Amino acid sequence: MAASAILLHRRFYHALWCAANSFYSLTAPDHVFQSQELLFKPSQIELGDVPAHEPAREVTLPKNSASNLDSRTVQSALEALSRETKKSRLARVFPFLGPAFIASVAYVDPGNFATNIQGGAQFGYLLLWVIITSNLIAMLIQTLSAKLGLATGQNLAEHCRNQFPKPVSITMWIIMEAVAMATDLAEFMGAALGFQLLFGIPLLAGALLTALTTIGILGMERFGFRPLEAVISAMVAVIALCYVAEIFIASPDWGDIAGHVVRPAFAGRESILLATGIIGATVMPHAIFLHSSLMQGRIVVKDRAKLRTLFRYEIMDVVIAMGIASFVNMSMLIMAAATFYATGKTSVATIEEAYRTLEPLLGSAAKYIFGISLLFSGLSSSSVGTSAGQVIMQGFIQRHIKPWIRRLVTMAPSLFVIAMGFDPTRTLVISQVVLSFGLPFAIVPLVLFTRRRDLMGDLVNKGATTVLAGVAASLIVALNIYLIYATFFPG
Repeated sequence: MAASAILLHRRFYHALWCAANSFYSLTAPDHVFQSQELLFKPSQIELGDVPAHEPAREVTLPKNSASNLDSRTVQSALEALSRETKKSRLARVFPFLGPAFIASVAYVDPGNFATNIQGGAQFGYLLLWVIITSNLIAMLIQTLSAKLGLATGQNLAEHCRNQFPKPVSITMWIIMEAVAMATDLAEFMGAALGFQLLFGIPLLAGALLTALTTIGILGMERFGFRPLEAVISAMVAVIALCYVAEIFIASPDWGDIAGHVVRPAFAGRESILLATGIIGATVMPHAIFLHSSLMQGRIVVKDRAKLRTLFRYEIMDVVIAMGIASFVNMSMLIMAAATFYATGKTSVATIEEAYRTLEPLLGSAAKYIFGISLLFSGLSSSSVGTSAGQVIMQGFIQRHIKPWIRRLVTMAPSLFVIAMGFDPTRTLVISQVVLSFGLPFAIVPLVLFTRRRDLMGDLVNKGATTVLAGVAASLIVALNIYLIYATFFPG
């Protein structure tokens, strides 16, 4: 038994490493193993100068590190990159996991609950292939975002400020601030709904509790990056475990599921519109800005061979985190299909309705598990959304603003809207429209910057990667434009 477990462990790691290598071969240029030019240019102040007559140096501590846990994480990562550790292969991966888990929260937020539940209730397992496709696209986009921060030492907002004319960057800043506020609105609404459904707390009181929890979670940043990563990852794990339990209770038809995973199909205009909503809500603009920021100073190396290895590890972080997010999204749709569609309750379209309908169909346990997953989704995503708002504000205007002011600016509109008593479901729909409008201002600059050798050095995109990312970006932007049109002109 022990030998089988060890063999399974080795095969899992080998498969994961092969996947990272395959993805790396797609995103790294052909010349990367022959290039002898300096990876970092003297203009990259954050990462330090590397004069031509000096050997490459390494920075062994992250910027703003305030915890021994951070230091141990960085040291373990550097040992893994130098192959100076006797730890198991899986243990070597651990120090690199975290940033993608924080970004992945955007893919399991309350907005995803609404679209996935509606898709499963109306069309059963039909749209499972859409979730898989959208998450594969998201893996590519988040990998490019991580690579931008890793290769340049600057986040996407800083690049937009530095590379575009001032009127353009100011316009982008205003749009992305609106996106950050819309993001927080959806997340706060979801968390407030979770408090209301589970404990009977009014929406406004639930929103205030969410604000306090968000401030507490983000306050952990003062202790370094690792504690925050651990808390957010634990919350993602709770959401995933809730849906493992939901699927177990719902007892879906696995044969039917397997068929729809690999067989693309639609069932009329409404299914196309829902598929558009699922894909359009997958790649979130604030997650793109945030992921590039999380990579800036976390683990910094300047030896080009180690940097390429570091990028492979970060790909593994993205694959694992986004794989879990994909599982959660598929589980939402599967639960709705096995519970609502299978019993003829195809009109279930809101989170509140789904919560109330679960108890008579599957029992009170299923209802409370659903409520817990919604609450943790709202709390974790509101923390991530607020953090993304901080990155956007500071990156675009290049001014140091006190953290409590940045957080208040991002959260205040959400609290105001909830206090005014607007309909939760309608509010979520409008917030998704704002996010859809802001998406081109994140994804297009990302593709443009990662294709530039003067910015990316050895980690510049391959031509095929740029083409693939451009096609994905065009598809997502087109679908979001269609989603905006269909929202305001449903006929």
